[in-house]
Amino acid sequence: MKKSILAAALTSVIVATPAFAQDATPFTGPYVGGVLGVDSVELDSAGLEGDDQGTVYGGVIGYDMNLGGFIVGVEGEYTDSEAGHSERNILVAGDEASLNAGRDLYAGARLGYQIDPNAMLYVKGGYTNAKAKLSYDDNAGNAFSGSDELDGYRVGGGLEASANNMFVRLEYRYSDYGKYETSSLVPNIDTSRHQGVVMAGIRF
Repeated sequence: MKKSILAAALTSVIVATPAFAQDATPFTGPYVGGVLGVDSVELDSAGLEGDDQGTVYGGVIGYDMNLGGFIVGVEGEYTDSEAGHSERNILVAGDEASLNAGRDLYAGARLGYQIDPNAMLYVKGGYTNAKAKLSYDDNAGNAFSGSDELDGYRVGGGLEASANNMFVRLEYRYSDYGKYETSSLVPNIDTSRHQGVVMAGIRF
């Protein structure tokens, strides 16, 4: 599945790149696209600290308005992730705790500045809700596993290039979900993530 998504994203980039030419009104109107990149989940708690990387993939929809070179817009995103992190010997020798990322919903706004007829720099921010699964085993008969939804915020920025009705983006974003309240076996965990993604899509 990942290979299919990657192939589709690369095909969009290859097709769009030679066609870059001035649009009548670039960065305006509704759009849909695919998302593919690297997801780094970070954990920080007493005895549990670290990060691990995986693939993030999904889709984005949105709407932009070009106000004389300044672009304002709204967007929504659905992604899934293969990132997670595990640690051993946290509270007692031989125990293990792990946190695995799941689907992530995002809704927010963008503000961009047109640096070229078909290129803009932008910043973004909004609300994010992610699913996560935590498991813990002390290797002495005490274990639990459960999933939860984490609410937080996302900020980021990137570069977008437009060609006729197609676009390609390179974007970095940071999401913070605050403290993940676990069971009494494991201290509460501060959770956050860094993502670097490529987006490719079509504007209507």
